[in-house]
Amino acid sequence: MNPSASGWIKKLLNEISTAPIWNHANYNTFYDSLRESGFIYGSNIKIVKDHLDYSGMTEEEICKVNFLLALKYIFQENKTSDIDFVESIIDFYIEINAYSTSIFSEILGEKKSASLLEKIIHKRIQIDDNLIDRSFNYFITNALLFTDILAYKAFLQTQKISEKHIQHLESAIESIVREVLNSKNKKTEYDNSLLKLVDQSIRYKTHKTLTYQEALEFINTDLEKYYIMDLASMATWGDLNIDKNEKLLLLKLGKQLNLEQARIDNSIHFIETFYKNNKDKIALLSSQNIVKTFYSNSSKMVTKLISRNSKRLQKELLESKELMVLLSKSTVRDLSDEEQKKVQGQLLDIFKSIPSLAIFMLPGGALLLPLVVKFIPKLLPSSFDDNRIEE
Repeated sequence: MNPSASGWIKKLLNEISTAPIWNHANYNTFYDSLRESGFIYGSNIKIVKDHLDYSGMTEEEICKVNFLLALKYIFQENKTSDIDFVESIIDFYIEINAYSTSIFSEILGEKKSASLLEKIIHKRIQIDDNLIDRSFNYFITNALLFTDILAYKAFLQTQKISEKHIQHLESAIESIVREVLNSKNKKTEYDNSLLKLVDQSIRYKTHKTLTYQEALEFINTDLEKYYIMDLASMATWGDLNIDKNEKLLLLKLGKQLNLEQARIDNSIHFIETFYKNNKDKIALLSSQNIVKTFYSNSSKMVTKLISRNSKRLQKELLESKELMVLLSKSTVRDLSDEEQKKVQGQLLDIFKSIPSLAIFMLPGGALLLPLVVKFIPKLLPSSFDDNRIEE
């Protein structure tokens, strides 16, 4: 089976119909298998449960297979009608307005088939491998793929899913990760940079950002709790070490999520074991810590995306008068929450019309918007910012 060639979904579904992978598995077994494969951490090192031969597959291909297998389990456990599995997933992505109007807009009019689903999964996981740095793609986009799994579960239970549900889940993740990063005794330059990004980057700002307590109240299911706990452990382990204060916060978080002590300890220790055992397989850890890699690669990728789309982006920006005014203000002072919200909204509207910038519409993509604002002035005429000093 070749997940990069047409027909891979039909072949995979045929294989697991004769040798079921999730037969009689409960949610704990399902989740822990995904985590062991690296799917939860965004670093897919193997196919879940070693169910298939993956020796010749790339990390992107392994991720595609794990993603489909995870969706298949959720479908089996939560379907309430005789709807076809493939059609059900396509219906799910159609229902999410944020996606159907942007990334998948040119293909969602096609017939609901395995071929269409292959295109959706390819776009969801690998927007454009010529533009997106691999380690960025894995760690940010793919570490948040499990939000799709959680949303799909909710969709199957009600046959509808609102964009608001995704918004709240993302905001809860960001608020809790921010709390974890703030717990560090000694913050590096990159910790502080990442904190600033998180603070400024809640994609769907309402009148106020979710507080830590509000975020905890939104997390209800076991799968959500396990996921939040593992993401918090991953963020804490960003400097390759969990100090005393960080561990205390993680223990507190686990208790607030009403997790058993064994589960909390497992989450804290598993991240260290996973990365140490697989360091050679994960490019992300080859030379520097997670947070530094995230920030460095994010800056490089944003610069590359903007430069490659500079002419069209410049044209769109110059036609947006209010956005130009706000961007001008951002060069001399910090924008208010309301101003940031307007900038984000108008930038995302522009990005919908430029296919190469579709990554900013994905979960986690809005985390890069402050970097976009930082680099955009270099695109515009010098009169836009008379005091700018060229680097």
